[in-house]
This record gives sequence, C-alpha cells and structure tokens, in this order.
Amino acid sequence: MLRWFLVLFAVACTAIALVHIGFGPASIPGSVPVNATMDSEDRFYATLFLGFGVAHIWAAQDLSARAQTVLALQAVFFVGGLARIVSALAVGLPSGLFQFLGALELAIPLLVWWALRKTA
Repeated sequence: MLRWFLVLFAVACTAIALVHIGFGPASIPGSVPVNATMDSEDRFYATLFLGFGVAHIWAAQDLSARAQTVLALQAVFFVGGLARIVSALAVGLPSGLFQFLGALELAIPLLVWWALRKTA
C-alpha cells in the first residue's frame, strides 16, 4: 500500500512540475504576471520537482532496498513545508490552498516515515 501511495504522490509531483514547465507562473492559482527572471526561476525549480517525483517512482519500486532514499526525499519535502512557514512569517499567509499544501508537506513525510517503520 505504501508503494502505491508513493507512486501516486510521485505522479502528482511530476504532473505539477510539468504544468509549471509548460505554463510557468501562470499555473499558480492567484498568480500575477511576472518578469522573465521570475518565470525562468519557476520553470527551473519545476524541473527539480520533476526529478523529485521521478526519484520517488524509482525508490518506490524497491522499498526494502531504497527506504533511506525515500526518507531523504521526504525530508526535503518536509523542509519545503518549513520554508512555507518562513514565507508566511516574512510576507504573510498565502491563499488557503497553499496553507493546505503546507500542512500536507509537513504531514506526509511524518506519515511515510511511520509507514516505513511499520513495514521494516
């Protein structure tokens, strides 16, 4: 079950990345037009998120051998949630959607860690 959750999670990450690569910041709900530098940054970071998703798909294929990889990837995801807190403190709360996503970014890694411990 954990394997399939991780594959579904990875497919969602990959899809989000591809939308950002294709449409840039316009794919962000509530976004405003940005300059070329911000567009370039969004599409660049989307490629890293694409790699993140693909790495999860690879790791999920053999959880017994790649559990540490999954944990490292989930740690990165968790730090992303912490970065949203830094943003909220620096410039204020984002839309409700992004507050929800931040909560998922903090909760999912903890649940994956717990599930991996149960299967080990």
